Amino acid sequence: MSALLRYTPAREFDSLRREMNRLLEDFYPNRRANNAEAESAVWSPRADLAENEDAFVLSLDLPGIDKDTLSITLDEGQLKISGERRVEHEEGGQFRRIERSYGTFFRAFRVGNAVNAEGIDAAFENGVLTVTLPKAEERKPRRIEVK
Repeated sequence: MSALLRYTPAREFDSLRREMNRLLEDFYPNRRANNAEAESAVWSPRADLAENEDAFVLSLDLPGIDKDTLSITLDEGQLKISGERRVEHEEGGQFRRIERSYGTFFRAFRVGNAVNAEGIDAAFENGVLTVTLPKAEERKPRRIEVK
């Protein structure tokens, strides 16, 4: 017996909203930015943010990026990540279509005082930048024993 699937308009509208936000981010990657780094950025990589008991884990898709172009800073409670994807030219070739974004990118994430700045770690493997932000001790969940 198959499960009954219930139609919910709210779910459909939420899906449409997410898709519109994604499309707008592709055309206007800096529409929410208000600083010089972000305003000069050409594109904005996709990011996932996960949380576990000890840390926040931020992953950014950066295929084709040379890790030497990456810059990661923590400044006044804001994690800033920038870099550049350079255009690849083939000798004598002519592009017929360009869909990949080239040039500088910038992303900023507000972390406030929720992380231990001294323990931040970054790794770059297979085109994915993973930044691990350990939680500040006072922000970690504390187990309270019932007596």
